Amino acid sequence: MLQDSYGHLREKAQVRIWRRPGKAVDRATAEHLFEVINSREDVLRRLIRRCAYLKYVEARLGDRTLYADELLKDGICLNMIDTPLCPLKVVTNLQEAVWDADVVVNGLPSTETYDVFKEIGRYWKERITVPVIISLAKGIEAELDPVPRIITPTQMINRATGVPVENILYLGGPNIASEIYNKEYANARICGAEKWRKPLAKFLRQPHFIVWDNEDLVTHEVMGGLKNVYAIGAGMVASLTKESATSKAVYFAHCTSEMIFITHLLAKEPEKLAGPLLADTYVTLLKGRNAWYGQMLAKGELSLDMGDSIQGKGMIQGVSAVKAFYELLSQSSLSVLHPEDKKPVAPIEPCPILKTLYEILITREFACEAILQTLRDQTMNDPRELIEVAQTHAFYIPSLLGHKQ
Repeated sequence: MLQDSYGHLREKAQVRIWRRPGKAVDRATAEHLFEVINSREDVLRRLIRRCAYLKYVEARLGDRTLYADELLKDGICLNMIDTPLCPLKVVTNLQEAVWDADVVVNGLPSTETYDVFKEIGRYWKERITVPVIISLAKGIEAELDPVPRIITPTQMINRATGVPVENILYLGGPNIASEIYNKEYANARICGAEKWRKPLAKFLRQPHFIVWDNEDLVTHEVMGGLKNVYAIGAGMVASLTKESATSKAVYFAHCTSEMIFITHLLAKEPEKLAGPLLADTYVTLLKGRNAWYGQMLAKGELSLDMGDSIQGKGMIQGVSAVKAFYELLSQSSLSVLHPEDKKPVAPIEPCPILKTLYEILITREFACEAILQTLRDQTMNDPRELIEVAQTHAFYIPSLLGHKQ
């Protein structure tokens, strides 16, 4: 999108994409990609003009191996094969990609953000100007020592590079990446310090992509991680109930109440789960890659043994986020009063869906069908009760985000 909008200003601005070298494309993907190319006259003509078409023919025949970075140079993203993009300037050397960049966009999974930005930080030691960083990462990690807390991607970037927090922002939905590129109307929010979020919202805004700005970085990042957690469960419910609207609505009510409860543990005055924040949750539960992953697991077309990096989809960030949130909220050093019996319990106890997802995905104690058993548990409370208690601020634990008590 940036290439389309600002590519004509090549003398004033450059858009560089960093991609690790060496990721091979399998034969089945190469065959499908060849079909996509031949079905799109504009893509076909472009590749022929660039003398790049022959390699796709050879890959289709099995005579050569394609790599993800060379595909990206031709405007083809391995995780969005059906949506060819415009040609991009791709570099495989990280230092070359970032050393003099004014704006850096982080599209890495949360599990890789710290390590990559630690390396970037070494390249920036001699910099005079401070870059602006926009993070798209939708996961979180748990840190249990010396005290339990979560680490969001923007916190990882700050810790790894020393770039001040006011220069680090978060950009989130509601949207689906391939649909944005196809110019379907979409909204987004950029969150962070006012100094940068307002001009960047204006910079990113397109007729079909309206970007609002918001100061609540924490809630949006945490919700970005949480929505992926519960999207996996949404996919399971959709598959197991053959797309029952009633079952999906029941799941939505319970999972959003857990999300609200968790955000009130982490922030004293979190942004309400409404408007764009609610819409972002809705679209992720409806169509995102995490929901797709849950569906495929429930159908038996994928197994947990295949890992959480799936060919053609990329990293399923909800899996690591399930583990992080569960490990954090089950710590014995943390306690809240249970909304019903008023006894001290670990914060995970009022979150039966999160517990069940952990037992399905991480410990593998149960099959996907357990998510339906949790929903149908007759002892579950009205989701409204958990929301009302959460909104009294009785559960706020400042240390979970590294704040002082």
